[in-house]
Amino acid sequence: MSYCAIAPGHPVHESYHATEHGFPSRDETVLFERLCLEIFQAGLSWEIVLKRRAGMREALAGFEVDRVAAFTDADQARLLADPRIVRNRLKVTAIVGNARRVQALRDSHGGFAAWLDAHHPLDKPAWVKLFKKTFLFTGGEIVGEFLMSLDYLPGAHAPDCPVFKTIAALPGRPGR
Repeated sequence: MSYCAIAPGHPVHESYHATEHGFPSRDETVLFERLCLEIFQAGLSWEIVLKRRAGMREALAGFEVDRVAAFTDADQARLLADPRIVRNRLKVTAIVGNARRVQALRDSHGGFAAWLDAHHPLDKPAWVKLFKKTFLFTGGEIVGEFLMSLDYLPGAHAPDCPVFKTIAALPGRPGR
């Protein structure tokens, strides 16, 4: 069953489906948060991630790249003890490391959004290869869902979903 079929009216999924999923963004914090959420979701349900999102946002300094990049080993230990997040050492380590990689994208490309734009359009296999070279803990499903959630890859919404039409009418969509 598609996300568009289950999300409307669902107490956890409805808002994300209608206001975020598939909507483009240029905001570095939004991009980084979305990447982090996809990493946290690996092996779990999206509902678990959405239910813990507020706690993760609080524990991870609002997903502000510079603050997360400055996290120390003690900060990572604190996160691994925090029940509000998905407590997985590999994921937490990747998120801190990826914040540092996003910082580096500022120097090399002018930022995360500019880096994405510089490589758009690619097909999914090429995106996955690029993400694996650039970021930590980014496999095919994580990369695909991340890019789809930001309109870099198609498929976030079914063509008959009202949100599909809303997104299609937006200016400033990637590559359009």
